Amino acid sequence: MTALWIAHVTVTDPEAYGRYAKAAGPAIAAHGGTFLARGGRYRQMEGTDRARNVVARFPSFDAAVACYESAEYQAALAHAEGAAERDLVIVEETPPAQE
Repeated sequence: MTALWIAHVTVTDPEAYGRYAKAAGPAIAAHGGTFLARGGRYRQMEGTDRARNVVARFPSFDAAVACYESAEYQAALAHAEGAAERDLVIVEETPPAQE
């Protein structure tokens, strides 16, 4: 089953976070990840409001975890440290209901 990265982000240093985003994209793609949402319009209904919301789909839960733990992504993530407040969760997708 596919899996999603769901990230909610408040950017505090746009220049440093831009370096993260530039390096993270190729690392995510290398693990089969594709972006479904990246910023864009949103409406906070509950919880902590973070102005940047990102959703990426991976071919499997294991691929999503492997991407996060990869040297390439961790190198990118170093740019985000101190440049953003982030929450990121990996969620396995539910298969469509059979009719």
